[in-house]
Amino acid sequence: RPIINTRDEPHADPALHRRLHLIIGDANMCETAIFMKHATTSLMLALIESGHAPEPVKLAHPVSAVHAISHDPTLHATVALSDGRNVTALELQWHYLELVESFLGPHERDQQTELAMATWRSLLERLGQDPDLCFGEIDWVTKLHVLNRYRERDGLAWADPTLHLVDLQYHDVRPERGVFHRLEKAGRIRSLVDESVIAAALVSPPDDTRAYFRGQCIKNFPHAVAAASWDSIILDVPGRSSLLRIPTIDPERGTREHVHTLFEQHDTIESFVSALTDR
Repeated sequence: RPIINTRDEPHADPALHRRLHLIIGDANMCETAIFMKHATTSLMLALIESGHAPEPVKLAHPVSAVHAISHDPTLHATVALSDGRNVTALELQWHYLELVESFLGPHERDQQTELAMATWRSLLERLGQDPDLCFGEIDWVTKLHVLNRYRERDGLAWADPTLHLVDLQYHDVRPERGVFHRLEKAGRIRSLVDESVIAAALVSPPDDTRAYFRGQCIKNFPHAVAAASWDSIILDVPGRSSLLRIPTIDPERGTREHVHTLFEQHDTIESFVSALTDR
């Protein structure tokens, strides 16, 4: 399988937007790992889109390199570059971090970018010293530590079915069953997001994307929403002979700033649609 898929469903205007589907990383549980996966990808894409990216470092065999790196918890394995050099995973990460730091320069950075850059550097420094220093932040480090504890306590071989079960249970999303969730309850996992923010996100969409419009339609006119997707919302409006499809193809339209007064001024689906279609 490829490392990155270019999805043929951008869920937005295909002339302006595309989706990149990263195949690896779906099983991440640690908040830090999830945050860094998105942050580093976003920063590298920003560098590429700027047009100022230098000639990229090219792996001779990218898929084989991913396999080699993923099988090496010592971080000493090297992978071949197309220019004949051999580098470790950490050396590659340092290269990319330095590229992004040079790209950002001294310019003012938002809070999330500052956190991403500081965390990126901190993780690489600690991984170079002792990967166990990243327990609770990186999943493979955390899970390997847990597996080693089981192995040492019970004298288990790596092929023992018990370890295979623990390996799977680490990712179990059920709070009462998952090994990760037990570590989290014990306070051993680094949290980046306050519980109140998580609770709010369950019922309140972001207010700076089209999700705000979609969420407010469902909240204010639940009985009128026949269907909703990324790029449209379909309304069943009394008095109309057919369903009304409202396109939401632009991810940056339908924000709170854009439409909140529309929802405040119209409390019926009929008046809301009339005002919306008159815009």
